[in-house]
Amino acid sequence: MAFYSAFRRVLNGSSSVITSPFVSARFSSTLTAPKLFISGLNRNTTDEKLREAFAPFGQLVEAKVIMDRATQRSKGFAFVTYASIEEAEKAREGMNAKFLDGWVIFVDPAKPKEYRPPPQPNSQQSSEFGFKTNKTIGCICDMSNGDKGDERAFVNFALEEVI
Repeated sequence: MAFYSAFRRVLNGSSSVITSPFVSARFSSTLTAPKLFISGLNRNTTDEKLREAFAPFGQLVEAKVIMDRATQRSKGFAFVTYASIEEAEKAREGMNAKFLDGWVIFVDPAKPKEYRPPPQPNSQQSSEFGFKTNKTIGCICDMSNGDKGDERAFVNFALEEVI
């Protein structure tokens, strides 16, 4: 019963339960941009459902659920952008630790993308799929002269470039 009441206080926004400095930092950091990071999304949440949930807090510029390129399924997080920082702050306070499509979501300030240096070239080249390629190809060639029988040889070819 104590767990239930503590959990209810967290969901209602009461800070009396928050004792960890990490958790309190999550609730106390101020917004510097009108873009919010939404985590804990249900995999079935769409851009439209996200827009409907966050529209009451102000003028939405964008509401985007991030999708996996390969499977076209949600990755479980999204970004919401408002016209002003004040609207974003209201949305953060109103939607943090609330239910959306049956899952508890968390609303945090979006962080700018970190710079990633380009990958360093290796001695072996990679194909477009990221696999290392061998520059030697082998094949079995028929070396018979018509009716002389079954003569086969294994031949290696060295390539100049990756296929």
